[in-house]
Amino acid sequence: MLFLLASLFLLAVAVAALVFFPDLRQHLSQRLGASALQLQRQGTSTGEALRARTGAAGVLLGQEMGRWGGMAWRRRQLLALSLLALLLLPGAAVWWRLSHRVDSYDHTVAQDVDEHVAMLLQGEQLVPPPPLPPVLFSTPEVNEWHPLAQQASRQWELLDGDFRQRLLQVFRVMEARYGYTMVLVEGYRSPQRQAQLAALGPTVTLAVAGASYHQYGLAADCAFMRDGKVAISERDPWVARGYELYGEVAASLGMTWGGSWRRLRDLGHVELRRPGVLRAVGPGGGNAAEPS
Repeated sequence: MLFLLASLFLLAVAVAALVFFPDLRQHLSQRLGASALQLQRQGTSTGEALRARTGAAGVLLGQEMGRWGGMAWRRRQLLALSLLALLLLPGAAVWWRLSHRVDSYDHTVAQDVDEHVAMLLQGEQLVPPPPLPPVLFSTPEVNEWHPLAQQASRQWELLDGDFRQRLLQVFRVMEARYGYTMVLVEGYRSPQRQAQLAALGPTVTLAVAGASYHQYGLAADCAFMRDGKVAISERDPWVARGYELYGEVAASLGMTWGGSWRRLRDLGHVELRRPGVLRAVGPGGGNAAEPS
């Protein structure tokens, strides 16, 4: 692989030299033209001239390669250092990627629970809030950021019990500490609905049916209530700030926040990862790139 990269680099340098150095182009052109003219003056036949030109071009190319090769050999130390510098950065990036696990690309990696908030999970069992009217989720703003939201399930009882309690704790902390009232936009998602959303394209989700924690009641998409309306637009500074806090609180309770993903960041999404749960792996590694 490194040899291929080095070869491509040298080819790119040669092409760039011809493009950006007119003197070099003129020199090569003059050499080829002089060789062709000399052959024509010798009165050779057309076929012989063609073969002779081809041979002359090969000889000239060999001479030029030899000249450049000699120059490269004389400057071999500088070229070696330059090549090392060019390969060092991508090599370091590959090494770092292979030796460090990136959470957003590994669905088997669970978040650690903050010891200061772990006690919250040992206390009382929180009760989900009453369901909101479906009409609140049919506004253009909601459907821009969460397609087909009116058809989504917001039944808390369909969520995994442990995940449900963690999410309710997030709601409680967000309101008590930061003044944000949160609302569940979508919780459990059937395989049929997941396939329906996947058919809308990669800007909606990259996870096929079975490759999302939504199918197992271990994921939720949330937003905020403001002035009696669902506030979900990430372009709204107040909402964007709320999602940052929401991600911090969710992470402290052992959940993974969609805003930490490197592809298709989903600020409203949280999930509780469990190894072996996903029976199918979507692009990017499990639910890693799913935006809702």
